Amino acid sequence: MQRRQGRVNAGLLLLLYQISQVGLQNIPSVTLGVLALNIFFFLNPVRPLPEVCISVNEGFYRKNWQRLLLSPVHHADDWHLYYNMISMLWKGIMLEKKLKSTWFAYIIVVFSVLIGVVYMALEFMLMKILDDPSYEMNCAVGFSGVLFALKVLNNHYNPGRVSSVLGLQISSKYACWVELVAIHLISPGTSFAGHLAGILVGLMYTRGPLKKIMEACAGGIFSLSDPARPRDYYSDYYRYSSYPYGTPRNYYDYTGGLTEEEQLERAVLNSLTERDFGGATYNNERRPYGFWFPPNQHSEEEIRRQRLRRFERR
Repeated sequence: MQRRQGRVNAGLLLLLYQISQVGLQNIPSVTLGVLALNIFFFLNPVRPLPEVCISVNEGFYRKNWQRLLLSPVHHADDWHLYYNMISMLWKGIMLEKKLKSTWFAYIIVVFSVLIGVVYMALEFMLMKILDDPSYEMNCAVGFSGVLFALKVLNNHYNPGRVSSVLGLQISSKYACWVELVAIHLISPGTSFAGHLAGILVGLMYTRGPLKKIMEACAGGIFSLSDPARPRDYYSDYYRYSSYPYGTPRNYYDYTGGLTEEEQLERAVLNSLTERDFGGATYNNERRPYGFWFPPNQHSEEEIRRQRLRRFERR
């Protein structure tokens, strides 16, 4: 492992400043770990970049498969690191809370490896189609392929948003494709195939079989949930708590189908009634949790008699 030496890395310093502005306590654990890992390998690269980058020649022909793991976490310079990690910071905050940390970490690992494979397949196809052997020598490093895949996921789980690309307002559904072309035009030295590989892997997850394959491979190791479906907090609470009834309860049962205003009014009435009846039971039965609807209305005379009995017990 070699340590970087030389000039001050302004991009790294700016990245650390941005992280401090967000606050470590506000960054999910896996996202923070990815940032730390990339910064560590930038300061302490395992090998020089030509020995960790991925290409058809190195990966497919020479079988240097360890490059699939090394290439995503190495960057060409401090600004390459800065732009990738700032993008990772915001995408991680958006996605990790939705996907949960364990599954998000699983996605990062699988995407990192799979994008390298798809990248080599794309470069191999270009080499054959264009009959240009230089494509098999194109060597790529950096986390941007994974970021393009995460962008596809973010657009999938947060639809209907609008992104600004070069000052143009683009629907998030098409933003990754516009960014793919725009980045290649602005910075021709970037890996078009690497970014395209990221988009394709993201689509394989959201529209293809990749997610189901990952779930099948994970088996019972992870507690999986579909973030596209709203989670029912109260249903989950009753399923995993020691509540005596095993049947999950849904939000309708909890609220009684009332609006927020009606819930507040009912809570006030129940509170007043509870003070009149002296506790959390009704006719010696345990009151159900949530908003309580009395089985019938008592007459004033019945309420008076119950109050008298309560004072007599004292």
